[in-house]
Amino acid sequence: MASTTKNSFETIRTNILQGRFMPVYLLMGEEGYFIDRLTDLLLQTVLTETEKDFNLLTFYGIDSDVNTIISAARRYPMMAERQLIVVKEAQNLDQFELLAHYVRNPMASTVLVINYRNGTVDKRKAVVKNIDKIGVVFESKKLYDNQIPPFIVSWFREQAITIDDKAAQMLNDYVGNDISKLIPQLEKLVVSLPEQTKRVTAELIEQNVGISKDYNNFELQKAIIRKDLLTANRIVDHFGKNPKEYPMMGTVAILFNYFSNLLECYWLPRRDEQSVMSALQIKNAYFARDYMTGLKHYSATKVMEIISELRRFDASSKGVDNVSASQHELLRELVYRIMH
Repeated sequence: MASTTKNSFETIRTNILQGRFMPVYLLMGEEGYFIDRLTDLLLQTVLTETEKDFNLLTFYGIDSDVNTIISAARRYPMMAERQLIVVKEAQNLDQFELLAHYVRNPMASTVLVINYRNGTVDKRKAVVKNIDKIGVVFESKKLYDNQIPPFIVSWFREQAITIDDKAAQMLNDYVGNDISKLIPQLEKLVVSLPEQTKRVTAELIEQNVGISKDYNNFELQKAIIRKDLLTANRIVDHFGKNPKEYPMMGTVAILFNYFSNLLECYWLPRRDEQSVMSALQIKNAYFARDYMTGLKHYSATKVMEIISELRRFDASSKGVDNVSASQHELLRELVYRIMH
């Protein structure tokens, strides 16, 4: 999402909901979900249903030209305070830079929304600089894995539903940071909630998404952090019986992320929970406690060895210097080396 407060998703969303509309919105980036959310919100709030008949225009970059869009943007609304123009797939628009002529002096009664997906416009270009002065430039970035659980919590909060921390992490491990795949799972859980129930639990996810609440990467990581070898081996054996559901590369990636973050914790002046949360940008103390436990059970030297082993086993899982070992055998050996 956007790097500045002015152009953050939440700030833009709040301003739209409060009726503080800008003359031009440039919504661009790799993550289409946030672009669509803001566009839908503008479609819902800028005009009433009656006003949309004469004051809502939609263009598509592949079959539109800049001059036509500018001409439409310069007209006055009909029987309404403003008009709304949405340009979709603007990355396919020829001579995009010519929009600079309009955004230097936009119509106060026009709200122009430019959806530029799967990429960004060079922020050094005049058109972007001019939009930033008079409107909104929002860059919708892919979320990192550690940003997904807070996103899940926030998404359910908007539906007046809460979710267990473990449940949020299970969904993160299962889907990753692909929001287009995550949202259908979240919507499925909302529909699956029993009447009068407003909390998503690990049990509900197990029943409706197909993720085991006891055998998953989240529980494996927990067991490794606690140095609970018995539980870790039980989970690894379950993974071995279901290799398609639990590919080793996914497990290695999750463990690599954890131990890389844990290594950062050793360089902190103070290794208390608040310092760890601040350094790793963790908003929930529940997840910070995993790092506090890891600091007790693993030395900095051991963590560096583990990171090296994870790299080696990742290569082996892809066939490098590995002739016959199965994914299950590799994972069992990896977990043993981590915990000894």
